[in-house]
Amino acid sequence: MNAISPLNFRTVLVMMALLLPLIFMNCAKKGMPSGGARDTIPPMVVQSVPKNFSTDFKGSEIDIFFDEYIKLNNVQQELIVSPPLQYDPFITPLNVSKSLTIKINDTLEPNTTYVFNFGNSIVDNNEGNVLPYFKYVFSTGDYIDSLSLRGRIQDARLRLPEFPATVMLYEANETYRDSIVYSEKPRYVAITNDTTGVFELTNLKEGTYRLIALNEKNRNYLFRPEEDKIGFVSDLITIPADSVYVVSMFKEKPTYELARPSLKGKQHLLIGYKGATDSLEITMLNAKPANFSSVIFKDETKDTLYYWYKPPIETDSLVFKVQHDQTIDTVKVKMRELYRDTLNISMINPTTIRLKDSVKLRFSTPLMHVDAEKLEIMTTDSIPVVGSVRINKKYNHGEIYFDKAEQTEYRILALPGMFTDFFGHQNDSLQFVVRTRLNSDYGTLRLTLENAKSYPILVELVDGNYNTVASDYLTEPRNVFFDEINPSEYYLRIIYDRNANGKWDTGDFLNRRHPEEVIYYPRKLDIRANWSLNETFRLGR
Repeated sequence: MNAISPLNFRTVLVMMALLLPLIFMNCAKKGMPSGGARDTIPPMVVQSVPKNFSTDFKGSEIDIFFDEYIKLNNVQQELIVSPPLQYDPFITPLNVSKSLTIKINDTLEPNTTYVFNFGNSIVDNNEGNVLPYFKYVFSTGDYIDSLSLRGRIQDARLRLPEFPATVMLYEANETYRDSIVYSEKPRYVAITNDTTGVFELTNLKEGTYRLIALNEKNRNYLFRPEEDKIGFVSDLITIPADSVYVVSMFKEKPTYELARPSLKGKQHLLIGYKGATDSLEITMLNAKPANFSSVIFKDETKDTLYYWYKPPIETDSLVFKVQHDQTIDTVKVKMRELYRDTLNISMINPTTIRLKDSVKLRFSTPLMHVDAEKLEIMTTDSIPVVGSVRINKKYNHGEIYFDKAEQTEYRILALPGMFTDFFGHQNDSLQFVVRTRLNSDYGTLRLTLENAKSYPILVELVDGNYNTVASDYLTEPRNVFFDEINPSEYYLRIIYDRNANGKWDTGDFLNRRHPEEVIYYPRKLDIRANWSLNETFRLGR
């Protein structure tokens, strides 16, 4: 074996020292990501078996193949089948795959075009790119229905419609009746795609239909008045149609229904209800002493009445007749030993109030009498202020009125015995403190209405949650002025009060009554402190 000379050995070492970094760099490059632009392309359908838009469909299974791995997001909520099937189709696989299979569990109707709209449920596995509103369409007959109907959903009272809404067509044939919306699924169905409320019903056949829209709590295509909003077009729809239909959604007023009364305290009952109670009459049927008396008031927010009576009645149960218009119910309340309610008084207002606000007090027992001589109101400078008190019998409130100055704190003292309740109980000494702000802390709005088509009109300024912060009622043309408005952004709306009852009235589907018309000012109003806003609202041409 030949020995390597020292010169050659040094040459080899130098060459290895030069080559090793290149070798490691090359190895490192093999493990580095290539980078590049993010994939934004949604998955594409490469084949369907049977083919999309097939006719004479006879099977019960459909296979759809994609160009990449996909997964399904909320397919049970996103998938819309039109006409609706009695049983939900079975969609597989539920994990990542390059295909999906639809297994139909229903007997399909003859000569019918079916549409499977997957909404936004199909996404690619890597980036989550959505294949939007992919439709698989087939017909059990020899042609595909191709007519369509377009429109827009709006809310009858709110500025924007709730999303999503279900839009439905019922065939107006010899078996159609209005009550079908409670018990049977429609012929065609679609879902609004976004908060614009725009909808399109496709692959329709020629005919006459009833157009209905629902905001459903449970997507079952059946109207549940206690949960859902509904909208309808008054006249029947004829397909084909060139019109773009606007459907206003509303929540129906609940049908009157009485809940079972319950004993809340000694001589104190709760009576729950649904619907209107303006004409509700409650009569105790038990034998009553000569000095018997009772009083009723409403809860401020809940559909509940509070019934109080005296003196106590020795019995195992109380029996009441409850009459609402022509509806009469007889209800029984089993008695048990409970403590009598005590008189508690609290302030409803926040401590900072406006100059025009009253101070409202809530009472735990019915307020029957007020001794205004025992009311003392003083500023922090010990300046006395004259006040008055009113009883709000509807909600059992006490309301204290007095003139106020800007940026002033007031101490309201109710001396012992100022308030007397239903049982003769009186208050101990009570003190409440409220304060006002500078007028410059508020904004004002002066509004001119033009081209109103009728009167009376209810004008409302509402916040972002549609709570009314100021209102005015116009029976004839005049300007509107709102003052002491907290700085914020607001919406302005007018209501055509067609029945002149001073409030907005909802609609009734079975009676073909639409809600009262509400029109919003086209933009938000930015109310600023120490600023007066002047606006003109043109309601028509």
